[in-house]
Amino acid sequence: MNDAAPIPVEDLEAKIVEAIRTVYDPEIPVNVYDLGLIYGIRIHPDRTVSIRMTLTAPNCPAAGFLPSQVEQRVRAVDGVTESEVELTFDPPYHPDMMSDEAKLDLGFL
Repeated sequence: MNDAAPIPVEDLEAKIVEAIRTVYDPEIPVNVYDLGLIYGIRIHPDRTVSIRMTLTAPNCPAAGFLPSQVEQRVRAVDGVTESEVELTFDPPYHPDMMSDEAKLDLGFL
């Protein structure tokens, strides 16, 4: 283990969000973060990361791989020791959860 100072939590969170933005819904050309599928990111003191996310629908065909893609991308972030994704459907997903940029890209604005 190196003796470098740990990455500040704010910087680590920005890197985590950047990593999550590399995961795209296969049916919608928008990343899962801007699509509004990420409900929460929690960085624990030991630098493990818990992510709470949803899917566009409970029967989404991407259910088998999107959460694991998010988990893997976050785990690969320098400074993260482990990651886990909790899949939830409460509250149910709604297109209003998308970022303005995603809404613009998809023609909602």
